[in-house]
Amino acid sequence: MILKEHDDNLIDKVKNENEEFRKLYSEHHDLEQKLTELTRSKYLTPEQEVEKKRLQKIKLIGKDKMLKILKQYEGQVGISQ
Repeated sequence: MILKEHDDNLIDKVKNENEEFRKLYSEHHDLEQKLTELTRSKYLTPEQEVEKKRLQKIKLIGKDKMLKILKQYEGQVGISQ
């Protein structure tokens, strides 16, 4: 799971309601697959190492954005209760 510390129901709700989150979630999944493919190789070329680091940075930035969106939704839930 991408965001282990968050409730699956909240993630599903946000994916359904927030287009940016949905795109980030999909991109995160795609990056995870690409990174998995890269790490299957026993040895990486210098170019592959650079690509791996680049993908990891993009993935982390996306995760931070998703967490920020989730926090906003959690705040809305807390206010409405």
